[in-house]
Amino acid sequence: MSTRSMLDFVLNDILQVVTPLQEDWEIRFSIINDLQRVVESVESLRGATVEPFGSFVSNLFTRWGDLDLSIELSNGLHISSAGKKQKQTLLGDLLKALKMKGGGSNLQFISNARVPILKFKSNLQGVSCDISINNLPGQMKSKILLWINKIDSRFHDMVLLVKEWAKTHNINNSKTGTFNSYSLCLLVIFHFQTCVPAILPPFKDIYPGNMVDDLRGVRADAESLIAETCDANINRFISDKSRPINRKSLPELFVEFLKKFAQMDSWASELGICPYTGKWEQIKNNMRWLPKTYAIFVEDPFEQPQNTARSVSAGQMKKITEAFLRTYSLLISKNQNKMSLLTNLAPPQVSRFIIKPAIQNYNGVYFHPTQPQVQKAIRPGPQSQHRFQNASQGTSSNGSSSREYIPVNKGQRIWRPKIQRDSQLL
Repeated sequence: MSTRSMLDFVLNDILQVVTPLQEDWEIRFSIINDLQRVVESVESLRGATVEPFGSFVSNLFTRWGDLDLSIELSNGLHISSAGKKQKQTLLGDLLKALKMKGGGSNLQFISNARVPILKFKSNLQGVSCDISINNLPGQMKSKILLWINKIDSRFHDMVLLVKEWAKTHNINNSKTGTFNSYSLCLLVIFHFQTCVPAILPPFKDIYPGNMVDDLRGVRADAESLIAETCDANINRFISDKSRPINRKSLPELFVEFLKKFAQMDSWASELGICPYTGKWEQIKNNMRWLPKTYAIFVEDPFEQPQNTARSVSAGQMKKITEAFLRTYSLLISKNQNKMSLLTNLAPPQVSRFIIKPAIQNYNGVYFHPTQPQVQKAIRPGPQSQHRFQNASQGTSSNGSSSREYIPVNKGQRIWRPKIQRDSQLL
């Protein structure tokens, strides 16, 4: 087996293991609905709804991924606002209710964080959950990441692979001074914007301006404006016949990703990563970023000039850079085998499913004996029609698809995929 085909084989194996099964979707919907019932029992949260965001909404989560949840306070048709003190009080009330109701463990209230968060681990599959108050910006960021899947399906696969690789090297944990998952996702986006030919456009060509500043007034109107703008610009980019198409394989793009950032400790003090413009930016020339006080700058294209990598410490930059360089060196070397690739690309909980020999079931399908049978479908099947609606797929020039998960009528607080018709995003 050639080096290239071996890497291709291993990356596909990793994707097959980490891609959520139907049960993983159902478990997360059950968690959302269970938490909604707890919220309804809290007097101070009367009328509030539980709404997911993050990788679950953007369809960039793995089987073992966390679940980010926002408690959206009732404010009629208008977008609700709450100060930090109010958020701390409300999450404290929810903490008491969760302790009383049960259903979770490892309850942790991080009240003094920039954004107060309540953490717990669900009894359903041990899914870790982070709860915040009024995180509509997080929801909209997640939706835009979902919508750009429509441009190219390799984006989804690359994000999942990069996150698993980062976990393997312990550089995907903001608590320890390394990257959070959102900043890793933006690194992938930036790579797709700066590869030749480019796969993704600068985000200013998808949504010009600062998206979070436009989240005001009537919620439905604000969301519709953002969705319609993104929809029109994404479709314009896809339909541009003069645009050169990047046909590199996923392994090629992955190797180039590692190479691009393998020297970050040498340029991070001078250059910032700007997905909004799709360009490297000189920090000294960017008035939005000064004074520069971070180890590395990865700007949030939807909430400028926030640095999504502000948690990365100078002390961890050497470790991060070494992880990029070490894996890149392995992937371009001839001294590799399946085990060495797995050791560098996937954490043990993923690798063990790939290493074990596959057995054949009565349908002639091969699967690992300790792993639920991998299904290619990532949305709920027919047996769950009473809880979900199947999401129709919008297909791009290279076969990618997009789905959006939004709440149905206010009278029904069950989350389910919303059908996407033609080019409409909402």
